[in-house]
Amino acid sequence: MAAPGDVYERELRSLLNGEEKAVDKMVRTCNALETAAYRSMVLNPFLVIRAAGSLGVDLVALRWDFSFPIEVKSSSDEVLHFSKSQRLVEQADGMLEDCCRSHLVPIYAFRLKGFRGDPWRVFTIPTDHVFRGRNAVLYRRIPKLELSESGNYIMRWRDGMKLSDLILYTGMTDYKDTG
Repeated sequence: MAAPGDVYERELRSLLNGEEKAVDKMVRTCNALETAAYRSMVLNPFLVIRAAGSLGVDLVALRWDFSFPIEVKSSSDEVLHFSKSQRLVEQADGMLEDCCRSHLVPIYAFRLKGFRGDPWRVFTIPTDHVFRGRNAVLYRRIPKLELSESGNYIMRWRDGMKLSDLILYTGMTDYKDTG
């Protein structure tokens, strides 16, 4: 039997891969803009790879214009406190360190269970690191995980960017086809 979070990892992978069946299922309760964003994945998908083992990353999304590692979290509670698990803190710190070395924006995708509409929100980890190129712009646009007074990360679902908005943003291109 699969671990509880695996269902949502597979859902996100299928959505970003542009699998029509997954997209059709997701957009049933989405508004018109969310639906258009998800449907755009069918024509402009990412190659999404599930990470093996516990690398601090569940998925890696790759495409000609953007690539990012994704850690997937799901809950029926709207707030996730990393302080509840030392493993979560270490995982976030390790992911940030690895991403900074390669100038990739670390993404947390938070799936709120039972929500009608776009149930996915994305975040990144706050850092003073200076990202390069398009990743610098992406990092500025994505909401950061909140830090508690004691320095622990907090993920508030309502404060995240809709996954559909991230999809729309990454789908905007200023490059011309020169081929």
